[in-house]
Amino acid sequence: MAFELAATLGFNNFLNQSKVTQVIILGITDSHVLQTPLFIVFLIIYLLTLAANLLIITVVSLNPLLHNPMYFFIGNLSFLDIFYSSAIQPKLLSTLLAGPSVVSFPGCIAQLYVFMSLACTEFVSLTAMAYDRYVAICKPLHYAVLMNTRTCMLLATVCWIVGFLDPLAHTMVISQLPFCKPPIINHFFCDLSVLLNLSCVDKVFIEILTYVVGSMVALPAFVLTLTSYIFIISSILKIHSSDGRQKAFSTCASHLTVVILFYGTVLVMHMRPSSHYLLAQDKPLSVLYTAIIPILNPLIYSLRNKNVKKALGEIPRFYLHK
Repeated sequence: MAFELAATLGFNNFLNQSKVTQVIILGITDSHVLQTPLFIVFLIIYLLTLAANLLIITVVSLNPLLHNPMYFFIGNLSFLDIFYSSAIQPKLLSTLLAGPSVVSFPGCIAQLYVFMSLACTEFVSLTAMAYDRYVAICKPLHYAVLMNTRTCMLLATVCWIVGFLDPLAHTMVISQLPFCKPPIINHFFCDLSVLLNLSCVDKVFIEILTYVVGSMVALPAFVLTLTSYIFIISSILKIHSSDGRQKAFSTCASHLTVVILFYGTVLVMHMRPSSHYLLAQDKPLSVLYTAIIPILNPLIYSLRNKNVKKALGEIPRFYLHK
């Protein structure tokens, strides 16, 4: 089927060469019946993602009560999620609307790099947010000193720099892989697992490199986040009043929910051997962490946070009295 499609679309030259210049992205489904309904669904999800995250950024920027480290990092996460979802969802919508699309191989690699970089940035950003909650709950008297504006800006900058540096070498290696199969990506974006399965080189080295590169960010981020929450939970349990415990836990419950969702889906997808690659399972999982999580983040923070909900209600008043 792959060879027939390549020939039909004029990619006969792919079949006899290992170095490719273009790839075919098939999309999330080949069912013409499902394409229009799915396009509408994912368009709504994408627009809501942009609107919800922009709303969080606006609220955090306009409301003086939210000008503190916790909401600074929530705003940074919303800013990140806008780029994170925009790296994938436009291509998903394009394939649903127009069918399989032909993209340049450098463009495919660029999408892979940007997406992996943003995912790494989110890992580190969630760790910075965990550290912020640790300082707020475990060292409240030193919070204003330890988490001043300069520290917050420095942490956010480091998150972005580390996120974009970490996948660089890995992406360069992937871009040089020879392909012995038609470059037909049966997915809705240039996913790492699909590209590895198209390659004809020994995948052991690439998989080891994937684990090493992933572990360089994910493992320290996970350990630091876990350590922060061990101290946080320990401190919360020492609070005598139930109201105090509930208030302390509510300040980090939203973040913990986001951490579990993001870590769970991304690690299941990418920290496993390519021999375990199952397309039927991977597409729904990919939808979860590329489309659903970016819209869940602002919803989780806004629905579970009283200050954010209060600030959202004050937005109309702000513009009426402006």
